[in-house]
Amino acid sequence: MSLAAKLRRIALHRQGLLRSNSFGRGKQATLRAIERLGYVQIDTISVVARAHHHVLWSRVGNYQPKFLDQLVNERRLFEYWFHAAAWLPMRDYRFALPRMAQMNGERNWFQGCDRRLKKQILARIEAEGPLRARDFSDPDHRGGGWWEWKPAKQALEQMFMQGELMVSSRDGFQKVYDLPERVLPDWVDTRTPTMDEYACYLIDSALRAHGFASCKTITYLRKGQKLRDSAKKLLESRIEAGSLTRVEQVDGTVVYIEPELLDSRAPRSTAQARILSPFDNVVIQRQRGRQVFDFDYQIECYLPESRRVYGYFCLPILYRDRFVGRVDCKAHRACGTLEIKALHIERRVDEAFYQSFHDALLAFANFNGCEQIVGEGVEPER
Repeated sequence: MSLAAKLRRIALHRQGLLRSNSFGRGKQATLRAIERLGYVQIDTISVVARAHHHVLWSRVGNYQPKFLDQLVNERRLFEYWFHAAAWLPMRDYRFALPRMAQMNGERNWFQGCDRRLKKQILARIEAEGPLRARDFSDPDHRGGGWWEWKPAKQALEQMFMQGELMVSSRDGFQKVYDLPERVLPDWVDTRTPTMDEYACYLIDSALRAHGFASCKTITYLRKGQKLRDSAKKLLESRIEAGSLTRVEQVDGTVVYIEPELLDSRAPRSTAQARILSPFDNVVIQRQRGRQVFDFDYQIECYLPESRRVYGYFCLPILYRDRFVGRVDCKAHRACGTLEIKALHIERRVDEAFYQSFHDALLAFANFNGCEQIVGEGVEPER
């Protein structure tokens, strides 16, 4: 087996995508999956099931959205920012503190809120308990886009990003804000990590989630040369201690991996097709997708229609240990129909793929509350 194939299988095994129910079943399996992945990205797009539910359903066979809600209510998860809005393990709360401090110290799109308004919001939440943005009515404000949020909504989001408030739950898809001291369990460590501790957390998170990582993967969308320097220093010290080794991928990218993992037998892959979310942790970094899987994936809903190649919301198709194509879907829940707008099979597949993909489509339709599937364009036609 080639090094590239072995690395693909290691990555998919760590992600819980090589076999069914890698993390088990039920609510605890959902927590184990998030703790392994490090985060699950939250997204508002509902063309098909929202990303956070889709990612977990792909790994926990009997996943239900209520599992996520229950874990949030039990304070095993909290909502903040990883490289994007996400649910994260509560055990990792202290590693959100550097970004909160950063948001206090830098200019950003929601800063500049009225200080008196913020004090009034805090006073109301302290007295009345958790509140939503719509609980702060502003009859004089005529809302437009997200850039025209009413002042209270803007202030709530600023206070959330700066750590003055936390999201205690969601009402539908609306955030419910509360004071941190009423959300954080007693056992949570609230000490701000040093730069080296923070870099160590990012290294450990990447290695736990993927099995190996490059410096760029570890510090993905993180600001600051000091952080990158700290991560490189810590990686070098682990190499000197023998706990990590360097491996050069086909494209020349250097990745870091535990020697024992590299020397062990590669995990086995099964003839199972999976339809993944565009925001799935295994494909979210486009450059990593090219380097590890030779798969150039980009979600196209943010592109003008004229620049789309595969479709508005194309979903990656994983088979065995390769990404073999993508399918553009839309769930019409009112009439119970999953529409396949386009299906692109981009790699040679064996005969077992077709039955497995058929089963995956049926399961995905059911997950989206749909009883039938309709389709149009397939490429190649055969």
